[in-house]
Parts: sequence; structure tokens; C-alpha cells
Amino acid sequence: MSTPTAPVDLEAVRQVLESTVMVDEVRISRPTGTPVLDVETGLVGPAPTTTVWQGAGAVLSAHGLAAVEHLVGGRWLEDTASWYGLVTPLSAPLPQRGDLVTVVTAKTPTAGTIGRIWQALDAGEASTVAVARITRLDEVVAV
Repeated sequence: MSTPTAPVDLEAVRQVLESTVMVDEVRISRPTGTPVLDVETGLVGPAPTTTVWQGAGAVLSAHGLAAVEHLVGGRWLEDTASWYGLVTPLSAPLPQRGDLVTVVTAKTPTAGTIGRIWQALDAGEASTVAVARITRLDEVVAV
């Protein structure tokens, strides 16, 4: 015989995530043109981009994503195929495949995320029941 469980308070979970996990400022930018060739060096520069969104969020390793599940008291996301995931509020737009993610400011100076760039592997995940936006990332520029 199973014991009935109380419904999960999704608003409370969302508030916990936004106040304890999404403590960095992140920028999502979208490539808008063709990279320019530097004729002197022969190297291709970065493609021009436009900022899609900037605000509270977090870039977490797969281990960090698993730790968040314990913080909110339940499994609220599946294992990621990527080593990194971007967590943003529901008010943030859904990132698209190829969008670039940077951490503008990190709450913890030892986080190791400043100066690194990740690329969205897929569009941000969508769900009938959601408390945050999760986007799988792949690192493209390491420090």
C-alpha cells in the first residue's frame, strides 16, 4: 500500500533556486554574423554577437546540477549528457542552439567561471512542470 504524498510547492522550489543557486550574473549572446579574417595574422576572429539576455543565473558542472537536486529535496532534472548546464529563471528567454554563455560576475570569487565561454548545445529545455530553465552547455573557451 502506498502512502499519499503532499504536492510539491513549485513556487517555493523556484524561490529557493533563485535565491541560493542563481547567484551569478550571466549573459546569453547570439552570433549575428560571419567571423572576420585578420589578414595580418591569418586567424579568424570571433563572430559578432548581440546580447539576448543578461541577469541572474548559474553555470554548474554536472556534479553541481546533481547537488542542486539535494538542495531542493528532490530530483527535478535528468542527468545531462554535457558536463555543464546553465540554470536561469523562468523569466529568461529560452536559449537557442549555438548561443554563447558567459558569467559576467560570480558571487564566489573562486568559482572559476569568469572568462570562460560556453555554447548552448540545444534549445533550453521545456517542461510542463518547471521551476527554472536548464540549458545544456559545452565549453568553447577555457581559461
